[in-house]
Amino acid sequence: MKKINKIYSVIATTFALSGMAYGETTLHVASWLPPSHPQNAVVIPTWGKWIEEATKGEVKIKIEYNLGHPKDLFTQVEDGVVDAAWSSTGYVPGRFELTQLAELPLYSANAEAASTAYWRVHEKYLSKAREFDGVEVVGLFTHAPGQIHTIEPITSLADLEGKKMRLGGGVMNALGERMKVVGVGAPAPKVYEMMQQGVIDGTFLPVCEQRTIRLNEVARNLTLLPGGMYQTSFAFFINPDFLDSLSEENRTALLSVSGERLSRLAGAEWERCGDEALQESIAKGVQVNVVKKGDPMAEEFVRVAEGLDEAWLASVKDSGVDAESALSEFRDIAMKLESEYKD
Repeated sequence: MKKINKIYSVIATTFALSGMAYGETTLHVASWLPPSHPQNAVVIPTWGKWIEEATKGEVKIKIEYNLGHPKDLFTQVEDGVVDAAWSSTGYVPGRFELTQLAELPLYSANAEAASTAYWRVHEKYLSKAREFDGVEVVGLFTHAPGQIHTIEPITSLADLEGKKMRLGGGVMNALGERMKVVGVGAPAPKVYEMMQQGVIDGTFLPVCEQRTIRLNEVARNLTLLPGGMYQTSFAFFINPDFLDSLSEENRTALLSVSGERLSRLAGAEWERCGDEALQESIAKGVQVNVVKKGDPMAEEFVRVAEGLDEAWLASVKDSGVDAESALSEFRDIAMKLESEYKD
């Protein structure tokens, strides 16, 4: 542990020194998916451009990779090992419960609309519970609807019973338990290797990951449920001391190009990636089973997911947040925005 802390200290010092060069401030943002992933190739660089423009070039972004498991990024940002990061709240069970509001199934909205709604509802309701204490949350978003990627084809959700499926926490885990799969916990970047080696039989992830982690090479069967199974909750967050180190003008400028604007961008890019990845996978011969609303498998999933809302509401009843109103408002906003964004 002392050795690890020493390494983190060296990293933090290196970041601090590089940030002081040339009179500029560098916001070091930790990431964990491949550099080609839209969050790293598009979202963070675009956010960085917005920040640079808003601060007149005084604050810039640098992406840092390979800082460990994404679940540890919350602590690393709190401790000042790195200035900022993004990660899934589902990787930290027990700390984040209200964030599962954005993951619950049986409603339909794309990631762009859901992410915008998520930010608004967090600001109005969820922030009161202070689940992000220790960091400054500057963006909240979901990925596109999670779907079923398997080595072998399935014709029913019952085919997944007893299968080893990678699960990433949150509502995904609850669904896996209800489907009686053998859950295997691992971050998304490990899935390709696990499937290639036969450690798992499949995974629940958005279609984008057919491209970004090359699932189209190992998960040759893709089952698309109407509206998907769930949408994982993610957050962008910054060390408060970093924000305090900025001038008031630059702090205000940075935050002005974050929040809802960043949240919407992150969701939209994940959705766009999925649309493109689906066509690529079809072209590469991946067998795609498009399940339509009312089909037996769609009805099967409705039965699996029944009661999840009530279970979540019961789990957060002591949070001090009007969770029922928050959930209802989240879905209303998301579905309304999806219609608006299409126009």
